[in-house]
Amino acid sequence: MATYGKKASDKVEKTMHEKKAGTLKSGSGKKVTSRKQAIAIGLSEARKAGGKVPAKKKPAAKRTAAKKSTARKSPARKTAAKKTAAKKTTARKSPAKKAPAKKTSAKKSTARKSSS
Repeated sequence: MATYGKKASDKVEKTMHEKKAGTLKSGSGKKVTSRKQAIAIGLSEARKAGGKVPAKKKPAAKRTAAKKSTARKSPARKTAAKKTAAKKTTARKSPAKKAPAKKTSAKKSTARKSSS
C-alpha cells in the first residue's frame, strides 16, 4: 500500500524543480537551498491541497530522562522546592523609600549675618 498519493509526488516534484531553478522561497521569503526543506514544502502544499500525505512526525520523548527521574526520590525534593519558592515571594517586597534630606540654607544665612 502506497504511503504517499499522486498529488504529493507531483507537488514534491514541482518544488524540487523550483529549488534547482533557484525560484523556491520559504515562508520568510528567503531562497531555499536545502533538498530536505524543498521536500517538506512540497509535502506541506500537498497536505493543503488535500493529497494523501501522512501527518507530520512528532519529536519522540527522551526515554533516558524519564528513567532517571523515576529512580530518584522525588517527593522529598518537591517539598523543599515549594518552601524555597514561598520564601522568595515574601522576600521580594520593596523597601520603603526614604525622603531626600532637606537643605538647611536658612540656618547658614542667619549664621553669616550674625558673625559680620
